[in-house]
Amino acid sequence: MSCHESLEQPKPVQAKDLPIILVAAVALIEPAGRVLLAQRPPGKSMAGLWEFPGGKVDKGEVPEFALMRELEEELGIETRPTCYSPVGFASHSYENFHLLMPLFACRMWKGRVTAREGQVFKWLYPREMFSIEMPAADIPLIHQLEAMI
Repeated sequence: MSCHESLEQPKPVQAKDLPIILVAAVALIEPAGRVLLAQRPPGKSMAGLWEFPGGKVDKGEVPEFALMRELEEELGIETRPTCYSPVGFASHSYENFHLLMPLFACRMWKGRVTAREGQVFKWLYPREMFSIEMPAADIPLIHQLEAMI
């Protein structure tokens, strides 16, 4: 398809009036190439779905420092922004908000991954992620991760 052909397609629907939520996510990659996924706990939106660890970026915070904070709080591990490599990002409209989510890869951390908030974890190879239920925004990130590993 040429650029001109794509311009002839209808414009995408705008996500007007939806707040944009910035969330940073990480693919923690162990030496064998498996990646950590966390299951969303009961009582939260999208409960039961599997996702990359991470969290909301606070006002005045950059994604890398948000990840460093979130990984310490939720998983009990210590990382540094210099350990992160950009993988890609998701831009996805849900019913009540638009999610913008950069995904970083991290192969080095200090400490042992621990479920500090009662999460359930799985270590999976990227190709295995297609067989589990994940939030819609996370699914395109699997392809981006596969291309990187």
